[in-house]
This record gives sequence, structure tokens and C-alpha cells, in this order.
Amino acid sequence: MVLAFDNVSLRFRGGAGVHNLNFAVAAGEIVALVGLNGAGKTTLMRLALGMLRPQQGVVRLFGHPLRELPSAQWAQVGALIEVPLAYPELTVRQNLRIACLLRGSDPRCVQEAVALWQLAPVADRRVRHLSLGNRQRTGLAAALQHHPRLIVLDEPSNSLDPASVIVLRDDLTARARDGAAILVSSHHLDEVARIADRILLTNAGRLIGELDTAGSDLERAFFERIRADDEQRAAAGEPV
Repeated sequence: MVLAFDNVSLRFRGGAGVHNLNFAVAAGEIVALVGLNGAGKTTLMRLALGMLRPQQGVVRLFGHPLRELPSAQWAQVGALIEVPLAYPELTVRQNLRIACLLRGSDPRCVQEAVALWQLAPVADRRVRHLSLGNRQRTGLAAALQHHPRLIVLDEPSNSLDPASVIVLRDDLTARARDGAAILVSSHHLDEVARIADRILLTNAGRLIGELDTAGSDLERAFFERIRADDEQRAAAGEPV
């Protein structure tokens, strides 16, 4: 497995966090996380990237516990969590080149990314002057241009226009075919159902099962599963 969570928990002050997470993402697989706001999706992804450390359990990348992962292997990871990270005073092209060099990739990947994400009209514009959609496309280009083996994306379609959503969908599908492991969170159930091999349902910091990617009414199934889990926890005296 490229990414694996073994009984991972992290509780924040006040009780929020994630609890007893067990799942894995294999090479060539797209796994989607869906859940209401505050369900723990971003926390899970930060744990996957070593941005947070679990209080219990082990996160493994490429077969290594995170604390033992050789630093060179981080270059095989591409991620966008919450907001795109970029130097606002630098241009789009300069930011992509820096991201490329930090991962030891061929600088020619920058031009390929500019073309794929249709960034040529803004490539020499400073990031601080970009629209939200162009910032998101720049962040996705930086995360994916080096062809990572593991891709972790938190709400990647935020602020994207429909044409860019199609580019994202096609690109992730192609990368999975080439062997990348992909973990993506989204509120757009119909969109992730188009590409995901599995849809994991999160609620109150826990994984509570999977949704059928071929289901006819994913939104109804989603809310029914959430309601049933909330009722079950309330009956057990757990906070809802």
C-alpha cells in the first residue's frame, strides 16, 4: 500500500479530532473522502502528510512509518490542503519552477503544467493578483507537475470553473491509470463518484463505511448514513 492508517487517533482540546482510523490507498487507486464540515477530513489529510502527529496508531507512506520515511521520498508526494501555497510576490511560472526544483524534477514540467492547466495568460502575473480560480489552478499545477506517486487533495475543485473541473477529473484518472495513489476529499458527491474507486464516509472524526460509487442517489444515501450514525451515537450517550 502507498498510504496506510493503522488505528490512528488524534484528539484536540475540546474533543474534536479523528478516532481509530483504519484504511489504505493502493497504487492506481482513487479514494474519496466525503463528510460534513468538521467531520475530520482535513485533519486526516494533515496526518497523512506529517503535518500533524497521531497520538495513537501509525501512518505509513510507501511502507514506512512517517517518522522513518526517507526524506527523499517526500519528493514523490503531491498535495494541496485547504488553500494553495504560493509566494504571492512571485509569478505563477516562478512559483511552479520553485516547486519543481524543490522536488528535484525536470524543469520542463513547468511548461507542461502551464499548458495543461491553461495558465499561459497569467503565467507571468504575480500570484497575489490572481483570481481564486487561477490560484487554485496554480496550486494544483504545483502539486501535480512532478508526477507524484501519492496525491493528497483537499477539496481540489474549489473555485474551479467547469472546464477546469473536467481537466482535474481527466488528469487524476490518467494518473491513477499510471499507478499513482490518490486521496481526495470533496463535497461534490456526483463528481467524485465519476472517478473514485471507493468513497469513504466520515462523521464526527470516524470512518463509518463506504458509499456505492454506482448508487443512483448518492446525496440521499450520504445524509441517511450520517443521520443513522448520529442517532446511534446519541443512543449510546456519545456527543453528536
